[in-house]
Amino acid sequence: MSEEGAKSEKATLYSALEVSKVCGVVNQTVINWIRAGSLKAFQTPGGQYRVTPDDLASFMKKRNMNVPDSVLEKCTEFFKSEEQSVLIVDDDEGFNSVISKFLGKKFPQMKIHQAFDGFDAGMKIAALRPRCIVLDLDLPGINGFDLCNRVKSEQNLGNPDIIVVTAYDDAETEKRITQLGVQYFFHKPLSLLTLSDVIATLFRKTA
Repeated sequence: MSEEGAKSEKATLYSALEVSKVCGVVNQTVINWIRAGSLKAFQTPGGQYRVTPDDLASFMKKRNMNVPDSVLEKCTEFFKSEEQSVLIVDDDEGFNSVISKFLGKKFPQMKIHQAFDGFDAGMKIAALRPRCIVLDLDLPGINGFDLCNRVKSEQNLGNPDIIVVTAYDDAETEKRITQLGVQYFFHKPLSLLTLSDVIATLFRKTA
């Protein structure tokens, strides 16, 4: 194996010590998990344990641990499902594209779709059945409140999670959105890192 290949392999595997740091436990605890068969691992010719990102993420998910983005980004299985898609709905094409490009880089195996008005969003939700919708409320055509109501009331749409991102900043708007069953509500300007953290959390629940 070339030096470059060795570096690449090393970058996609975790030692027991590295796993302990990710999980916030001591090294011996990780070794006990491995020996008990709880955490899948293999041994190098020198007898050292190595864990793949997917096996680590799967183990942490089963134990309701928060899987860091640094681990998810190295996974090959967590975002392969056809269901792992996001629809971004915002009539501000620049803002819509910024979110799309950021998520595309953050989660390269996730399918990113875009809609720029309420009517287009409604058709794409029905046709694509995205796993998650990032939704602006102030839209031409069908407004965001009506879209939320439709998505939450029509079971054939796949019951996607909705993340509302809006310039509205008043208690009444937040109350209406909460009553529609939307758990995540953010005001513009939006932290893209916060958005990606929420999406990663939502996808881990069903991965």
